[in-house]
Amino acid sequence: MKLTKNQIDELYKFTRKHYVYHYDVQSELVDHLANDIEKIWEQTPNLSFEDAKNNSFKKFGVFGFMNVIEAKQKQMNKRYKHIMWRFFKEWFTLPKVTTTIVLFLSIFFFLKIQFSEYILLGTLFIFLIFDVINQFKNRKIQKEKKGKTEKVFLLEAMIGNTKGGFTGITALNFFNFVNLSHINFSALEIHWSIIVSLTATLLCILFYVIHYIIPQKAEELLIETYPEYKLVNNL
Repeated sequence: MKLTKNQIDELYKFTRKHYVYHYDVQSELVDHLANDIEKIWEQTPNLSFEDAKNNSFKKFGVFGFMNVIEAKQKQMNKRYKHIMWRFFKEWFTLPKVTTTIVLFLSIFFFLKIQFSEYILLGTLFIFLIFDVINQFKNRKIQKEKKGKTEKVFLLEAMIGNTKGGFTGITALNFFNFVNLSHINFSALEIHWSIIVSLTATLLCILFYVIHYIIPQKAEELLIETYPEYKLVNNL
């Protein structure tokens, strides 16, 4: 016996009720539950849909869907890092490598200016404020989507969440280093100036990739990852 459309819809509601908010993870679980319920009905055809559903859910153990959610998050996190690394590497190929060199040299000569460490601290502080604002906006958007029960894919949420946190942590660590070390950058030996300039250059590129390039390519990346994404969003 096959499940009806209403029963499939009920399974989607059931997964959401058990804290599965992302559509791609819901779909995978619904497919698994549906197949398992049909197998249960082959053995006990008189069992109700509700009982068959509960019997299938019990097979996930005391933590329910949590293990599946964690596994999917780890899998998608690897994919996101691959995407981020792909766009990051582009800055070291022509013609973007020219921009990278200009940025590096600009930072290098900037550090030779007296009291440049205070300007750097101010710049990092602006980065951090910008990051906090983005985190607040992204969390608000995610909350609104969950409230409207919109179909949000895991990678889609990850692009927003990482955009609002990854570079912020790095910038905060760099800010603390500069603030607590009391280094006079204009008096640094050349090899230390190169290291600091290179670190700042990489941070700027990473910030740009995460905050601008990946979000701009979001729809393209989602279609590439989920063949059903365009169809689902056109419903």
